[in-house]
Amino acid sequence: MSLLDKSDDEIIKIADPIWENLVKSSNIKDYGGFTKDLSSQMLYGANEIELGKQWASNELISSLVEGCKAFGCLRRGLYVTVLYKQTSTKMPGEFLGRLVLGEEGDEIKIFGATIF
Repeated sequence: MSLLDKSDDEIIKIADPIWENLVKSSNIKDYGGFTKDLSSQMLYGANEIELGKQWASNELISSLVEGCKAFGCLRRGLYVTVLYKQTSTKMPGEFLGRLVLGEEGDEIKIFGATIF
């Protein structure tokens, strides 16, 4: 069954461990862990130097609270965006986490990930 054909609950069950890994890896600035589920397209822009610069200059992305919950999915073209309510251990307020998943061969991979 295609990712796009799955229910929101099924997609969230796939997305949650991927998001949890991104959060954990980002907090400890673990490049290998952070990039393990990235699509080949995402890997081109996520080299170790660029990610290191982001970790050094953005306090939010290395202080994310683990265990946040997804609150919805959006389907567009070949991709599904899963939305998360994300908080930080150092910055007040709530942030929007956005995880874009798609299929690369037989695997589900990350085609985008951002925090707003």
